[in-house]
Amino acid sequence: MARVGPDRASVAAADRVLAGVSRLGSRMRAERPRTGPSLAVLGVLLRLSVRGTMTTGALAASLKVAPQSMTRIVAGMAENGLIDRTPDPDDRRQILVSMTEAGRRVFDEDTRTRRAWLAAAMDAELTTAERDVLRVAGDLMIRLADWQPPAD
Repeated sequence: MARVGPDRASVAAADRVLAGVSRLGSRMRAERPRTGPSLAVLGVLLRLSVRGTMTTGALAASLKVAPQSMTRIVAGMAENGLIDRTPDPDDRRQILVSMTEAGRRVFDEDTRTRRAWLAAAMDAELTTAERDVLRVAGDLMIRLADWQPPAD
């Protein structure tokens, strides 16, 4: 008989990871500067930072927002000089979105305080070996975040 769903060990590990990610995520949001870009804008800047130039549709899909919402977000970001929009040379119906230097500065500034807090907490609370484990865990979480179930 074929196994249906994950085994107990995977579920227990998922519970621990979810609890840790949720608590750390809340703390990281609390460490954000009080002023600055919205989480939606930061989400776009993060995607562009990691993946490079993307279409508006691809951004909407990756952030799980409606295309109309993404169009509004991108328009505001373009007005503020955070991104550039250009027609896709392969499909003129599509718009390519890329981060500007101003967008990079805004993104870096927003993440600087959280990165500093996290590095200080890791130095204070974790051994070198634990920091190494956490770095590997970060790589694994990124891999899991990009996982898609097989198409039926």
